[in-house]
Amino acid sequence: MEKLSKNKLRLLLSFTKKKARDEQNLFLAEGNKLVRDLLPYFHCKTIVGTVDFFEKEEIRLESDCYIATKEELERLSLTRSPQAVWALFERKEHNLNLSELKEKLSLALDGVQDPGNLGTIIRIADWFGIENIICSSNCVDLYNPKVVQATMGAIARVKIHYTNLVKLMDSVGDLPIYGTFLEGDIIYETPLSSNGIIVMGNEGNGISEEVKQRITQKLFIPNYPSNRKTSESLNVAVATSIVCSEFRRR
Repeated sequence: MEKLSKNKLRLLLSFTKKKARDEQNLFLAEGNKLVRDLLPYFHCKTIVGTVDFFEKEEIRLESDCYIATKEELERLSLTRSPQAVWALFERKEHNLNLSELKEKLSLALDGVQDPGNLGTIIRIADWFGIENIICSSNCVDLYNPKVVQATMGAIARVKIHYTNLVKLMDSVGDLPIYGTFLEGDIIYETPLSSNGIIVMGNEGNGISEEVKQRITQKLFIPNYPSNRKTSESLNVAVATSIVCSEFRRR
């Protein structure tokens, strides 16, 4: 373990840019808990922390470890509140297994754009034991640092796949495909299966027309009381949490 040199700091600062991370197939993580949660699941290339961090955490890695000042960590940080540790991890890719998909409950995200929403949905999936999330190609990047931070470590346990949702849905046979709509059947009164795909749509536009045509069961989360003037819709992450909870309650 050595002190962070000016040259090494300059090199690491380049990885605060998406292009450099993409070229090296790396992603960023900040914070004691998040970094520690990711260490057993992803190969850590570089870890930078304060003296206090290394003394308290007693982390011993084969990767490059550097002691930095708070000021140096502030320069590296992409968050508003810089943490005591900053790390670069190697990304993982998961193969999408259709046989496994047909046996379990999975989430499909159609154009979710907000990093906080995607990260929170991954965390929700982790909580409710949903192992696979299938994202359309126009969803926000999984390895966006804001997504990684919002997962609170759940990125380590949930497999995220990017693919053409329409082609996927056309290949799953009679597997139930659920989606949330304002004109759907009330979720609390509708039979739900233990396997299937739950589709959640874009923050502003909902589920796209092509995907909508493949939905086999439209679900509606009612407001309470039904005749009360209320918000136009729920945040997609909040709606995902309600839907997953109801599926798991059955």
